[in-house]
Amino acid sequence: MHTVVVGTSGVTASDVLAVARGGARVQLSEEALAALAAAREIVDALAAKPEPVYGVSTGFGALATRHISPELRAQLQRNIVRSHAAGMGPKVERDVVRALMFLRLKTVCSGHTGVRPEVAQTMADLLNAGITPVVHEYGSLGCSGDLAPLSHCALALMGEGDAEGPDGVVRPAAELLAAHGIQPVELREKEGLALLNGTDGMLGMLVMALADLDTLYRSADVTAALSLEALLGTDKVLAPELHAIRPHPGQAASAANMLAVLKGSGLTGHHQDDAPRVQDAYSVRCAPQVAGAGRDTMAHARLVADRELASAVDNPVVLPDGRVESNGNFHGAPVAYVLDFLAVAVADLGSIAERRTDRLLDKNRSHGLPPFLADDAGVDSGLMIAQYTQAALVSELKRLAVPASADSIPSSAMQEDHVSMGWSAARKLRTAVDNLTRVLAVELYAATRAIELREGLTPAPATRAVIDALREAGVQGPGPDRFLAPDLAAADAFVRDGRLLAAVETVTGPLQ
Repeated sequence: MHTVVVGTSGVTASDVLAVARGGARVQLSEEALAALAAAREIVDALAAKPEPVYGVSTGFGALATRHISPELRAQLQRNIVRSHAAGMGPKVERDVVRALMFLRLKTVCSGHTGVRPEVAQTMADLLNAGITPVVHEYGSLGCSGDLAPLSHCALALMGEGDAEGPDGVVRPAAELLAAHGIQPVELREKEGLALLNGTDGMLGMLVMALADLDTLYRSADVTAALSLEALLGTDKVLAPELHAIRPHPGQAASAANMLAVLKGSGLTGHHQDDAPRVQDAYSVRCAPQVAGAGRDTMAHARLVADRELASAVDNPVVLPDGRVESNGNFHGAPVAYVLDFLAVAVADLGSIAERRTDRLLDKNRSHGLPPFLADDAGVDSGLMIAQYTQAALVSELKRLAVPASADSIPSSAMQEDHVSMGWSAARKLRTAVDNLTRVLAVELYAATRAIELREGLTPAPATRAVIDALREAGVQGPGPDRFLAPDLAAADAFVRDGRLLAAVETVTGPLQ
């Protein structure tokens, strides 16, 4: 099995995906173990002094003014984990929790937290055993990081609370740890706080959303190309020299992908009844501009994610010169902003795809296609309600595009008086990405049916490859009305698991 080695300088997005989704094992480097031990010596020295140090010998948040005596400090660290494990609502997905745990381990291994090596090793042991703490949907304001979600993970390290085993069954964490020979940790000074104070949940969801959107944006170029072809549109607007004079890299990449898909098409540039069409509608002609803007948004979000992946987010932090200093690095604003920005781009991509689908179904705008792509319009309704479903999804995408990061609600007796809501931004983006997949599946379903209804015209080889693969996947072509939900579900799976891109790329080679 693949092993990810965690050092002191952060991790990569591919590391996060390998652990969160691929079940990769985690190993601590010798460098990380040495840094953990060195930072712990600094914390132990400060703990022995009479002067209060935040997070080491004081309370937390609005209770930071109380000096905690040595005999109560272990209880203090246990208590912060127990009290902060206050999430509610549905259980969060396994890949999100694994990403969260791994990213907290990444910061712990930086040597800036003061956590003992044995605690870090236990974190790795839980990941390697496939033990996933039960984390709930609600509880994070995204400042001091994702407190409640991280607390539920720390609780499992202590052998408390519930967790999901590798078999998917939820059991008491103590039972799961014992079954895998893992000793629960006894937290010492600063360790409880260090396990809770980070942007790890929202960052993990950002990394996974970017990976999913990388596939979906290329898939959207394919479905846009198929719709252009089905509408007998022109591919002249995709010429690279046109995009070179407005040099947005995402736009050029999307146009190039569409051009590659359409190469050799016998449908593009035809006109119904020989009536010339000067220009295609915006939803067809401007597809690269809209998808390209989303791609460039992703590039910015990826830059922010990479910076966060190289960061050590904790409060207080242990500095190389031995100081332990309070800071505000746990604030989730940088991550929250790009999560919201991506949700806006996703909503717009879904919106333009739905407009193309609607055009395919409207006999007044489809250039010769039957109403609703029905077999016998009137007797058959065709894809009328498939477009309703797509429209409902797009309407939901627009609601999910309302930014969470523009909101703030004060907490902790006004000590934490401005929060990022980054966790909420991540949760709604996750839903948006899921729904975008469905929106593109409906466009794919409609476009392939429309192309097959263009009798006597030969589609591009890449299009033919998509149609053949889609039919092999059990998605039926034109014909009388039938139970549509299974076809749409199969088309969704075809986009979601990458078979759409795989089919295209057998002809085009890798898309950008």
